[in-house]
Parts: sequence; C-alpha cells; structure tokens
Amino acid sequence: MPVTLAQAQVNTQTDVDFSVIDSLRRYSWLADQMVFDNVATPGTGGGTLTYGYTRLTTPRQAGFRDYNTEYTAAAATRQRYSVDLKPLGGAFTLDRVFSNLGPAATNEITFQMNELLTSVRMRFQQELIRGDTAVDDRGFDGLDKILTGTDTEWDPNDNSVTAGYLDWTISTVNDQDKAMTALDYLDDFLSRIVPSRVGGGDLNQPGALPPGVKAILGNTQSITRVRALARRAGAYTATQDDLGRHIEMYGPWTLVDIGDRVDGSSPIIPIESRDADGSGGGGSIAGLTDLYAVSFGLDAFHAASPAGIPLLQTWMPDYDRAGAVKSGEVEMGPLAAVLRSTKACGVLRNVKVQ
Repeated sequence: MPVTLAQAQVNTQTDVDFSVIDSLRRYSWLADQMVFDNVATPGTGGGTLTYGYTRLTTPRQAGFRDYNTEYTAAAATRQRYSVDLKPLGGAFTLDRVFSNLGPAATNEITFQMNELLTSVRMRFQQELIRGDTAVDDRGFDGLDKILTGTDTEWDPNDNSVTAGYLDWTISTVNDQDKAMTALDYLDDFLSRIVPSRVGGGDLNQPGALPPGVKAILGNTQSITRVRALARRAGAYTATQDDLGRHIEMYGPWTLVDIGDRVDGSSPIIPIESRDADGSGGGGSIAGLTDLYAVSFGLDAFHAASPAGIPLLQTWMPDYDRAGAVKSGEVEMGPLAAVLRSTKACGVLRNVKVQ
C-alpha cells in the first residue's frame, strides 16, 4: 500500500525511528508530501530493486466537431520507464567514552544522529532536482534532467521574451504594474501543470495525501521574489500547519525553498550566469535561476520503495557489547523518484533574481 512519511511514522516500531521520521517531516515539507509506492521487488537475478512504470508523455485532447464530419483521430502517448532503487543514508562511529557525556538532548550520539538526518534530508531534496544517473548511478534522475525538452519546460525564448530571460530583480519590478506583468508569465507557466487526481496513501489513515497538492520549488532568492510578487497582487497567504511549519502560498501553490546542497556550497537550484538567448551574441547574463512546479500524487510526482521494508530505519550504537568504538546508521529506502506524467511537473527557466 502506498505510504507517506506521516503514515510510516505511525507504523514505526521504536521511539528512535518515530523521532527521526518526525524530524524529517518537520524540516522538509517537500519530503513530507512525497507518496512512496512500496511495491518494488528485486529485478532479474536479484541484483537490483527495479520499479517499472508507464509515463504519460502526451495527453489526448478532446474537441468539438461539425455535423456530418468525423472527429480528428488522435491518441494519448505513453512510454515505459524503469528506475533502480538505491538506499540513502549514512553512518558514524563513536567511542563509548563520549557516548553519554552531557545531557541526552545534546550528547554526542544525539548530535551525530541529528547531523546525519539533516544530510539525508538535504541529499534527498538535492536528488529530486539535480539527480543524474549519468553522473552518479547510485542515485536517480531528478526533475532538471527529466523535464528538459518537455512541453512543461517553459523557456522565455520560446514565449516571446526577446531578452531570453525574465527579470524579476527588486530594481526592475518596482511597482504593481510590473509585478502583475511578471505574474502573467508565472501564471502562464503554472497553467500548463496538471494537478494530481488521486493523491496517495490510504485516505482513511492519518497523513494521506489528498489530490491536487502542488508546490513551487525554488531557492531562497527566487521564492523571496515570488512572495513579493504575490503580495503585490494580493494572492499571498501564510498559515501554520499541524507540525508548526510556516506555510506560504501563492494562490493554491505552496512556496517551498528547498535550501542548499549537502556540502552547503550553493543552493540546490543554482543561481548562475547563462547565455540566456542561446545564440552567444547577447553575452552571459548573471543571476539566473529556475523555478519548478510540482504536483504530488501516484498519477503525478511520487517515489518508489521496496515491498515489505520500513521506509526509514535507524541503528543506534550498541555499547552493551565489548568494543570501544561502535557505529550508528540512518537509512532511507531504497528509493527513487518517479514522474508518472510530464504534465504533472514543469520548470520555468532563466529567471533573473539578482
């Protein structure tokens, strides 16, 4: 049965696993929305866990017809895909001398577990966007790679923006008319995303994902700019959810800053210099980034995990046995991201935010 992190938390067998999943949910709204279809089984020969699925690439369009004429024949198109699931986690070692020094809330075991969990959370978010199995086959392909060349890759060059990029910097968008114009482009992009119709998980259980949950994913600066534009248009709202998270929205879209890479070197969704017009004649434009629009659900964007294995597990150092140095581990999965329909997610390229 498909599960979310909230449902996995209910079914945990230990207090440590419960606490780890709770921390993952509280500090990653994105991970908390993912539905995990836990049906994957080992592939041929048992060497890998493989999840096969069908991706809708072109939906069938309905239309009217004249009397005494036939409809124009057409068909939806789909393509078969498979993805290999890989475990995500880490380990640490600790001498027993330091295991219980200090209060339980701040001792070395707690510190190491919290740091490892933070790294797992950030690496999962990083892989969802930047994953590329051609670069590192231990992970999975992310949205940046999957959406390249699709109908929901919104490039200013293809949408009558002669500069080749959208300038949303503070100095440029400095009044309401300009903000409304900027939102016209954003709305055009978002209108191409088809929301999930089925959500995910057992709707009779706590934590199930209802249909239609969707988000705009960006870095700190891009989400700040969208927030400012939304405020000018009167379409910005903010609430606090049951986990105490501050939830910001542009209309029905949740605004999500997915943070920095695991090493802290740069945002997961980079801000960089690019040849925006693609011709080389206009030079390189600094401060460009992308925005991703995501719809969560089993018919949209979700994850896959193995059948019969807990979604997240922890192993605490065992100091009841002889040996001065023991290890602890956190492991999520094995897992991989799955995009069921290219209409369920999109990317808005080349937005200037600085």
